[in-house]
Amino acid sequence: MSTLKPKVGLIVPPASGEVPPEPLALYGDKVDFVAVGLGLGKLTPEGYDSVIERVGELSRLLAADGVQAVSLMGTSLSFYRGPKYHAQLVEIMQSESGLPATTMSDSVTKAFDAFGAKRLVVATPYVSSVNRLLEEFLVESGFEVVHLHGLGLERVEDILAVSQDELRQLGLEAMKSAKGEADALFISCGGLRTEVVTSELESELNIPVISSALAGAWGAVRLLGLSGRADTGGKLFMLDD
Repeated sequence: MSTLKPKVGLIVPPASGEVPPEPLALYGDKVDFVAVGLGLGKLTPEGYDSVIERVGELSRLLAADGVQAVSLMGTSLSFYRGPKYHAQLVEIMQSESGLPATTMSDSVTKAFDAFGAKRLVVATPYVSSVNRLLEEFLVESGFEVVHLHGLGLERVEDILAVSQDELRQLGLEAMKSAKGEADALFISCGGLRTEVVTSELESELNIPVISSALAGAWGAVRLLGLSGRADTGGKLFMLDD
C-alpha cells in the first residue's frame, strides 16, 4: 500500500515561495504542500496588477510538480478586482492546471457560510484603497460589513512582521464599534500569523473568528475531498464536513 500523502500546490505572494506555517501546522500530518511565489512587493492595486497575470503560469508549474489541487493563498490578490474577476481567476487556475482550484477569498466565504455568518466585522492590515475593494467584494458576495478596521500597511515584509499582540489588539479594536451585532470577525490577509490568536479572540469575543491564513488552508485541503477538521485553529476546525 502506498504511503504517499496527497499534495496541494500553493501560489503565495512572497517571491521566496515558502509554504506558509498554517497549512503545515493544521494538516502536515496528512497532506504535503508545495509552494511557488508570485513576487508581490506591495499590497496595493498596482502591486497586484504587476503579478496577477502569472497565476496561470504558476498553476501549470505546480501541476507539473504532481500536485492534486491548487490554491491561490493571497486574499487581496483574489478579491481586488471583484467577484466576477475572482470567478475568472479560479477558471484560469483550473484550465491551466487541469486540477481543482480555489483561492483564499473563496475559502473564507465558504467558512462564513459554514457558520451562517452574514454580518461581519473585518480587521485587516491593508491601506484604505484595498479596504474599500474588500468591502465591495464582500457586499457583492452577499455579506454585510458592520465595521472595518485596518492598519494601513502595504509592504509584504511589514505585514509579516505584525506581532501576536498587535493582531489581538487589531481584532479587539475592530469589534469595538460592532456593538454585538456581528456574526463573525474576519481577519483578512494570509500574511498575518493567526493560528494562536484566532482561538484567543474566539474565547474573548464568543463569536467565530475567520482568518485568511487558516481558512485558506482549510479550503485547500477540502479540494482533495479530505476533512477540514484539525486539532488547532479554532471553531472552524471543529465543524463536521
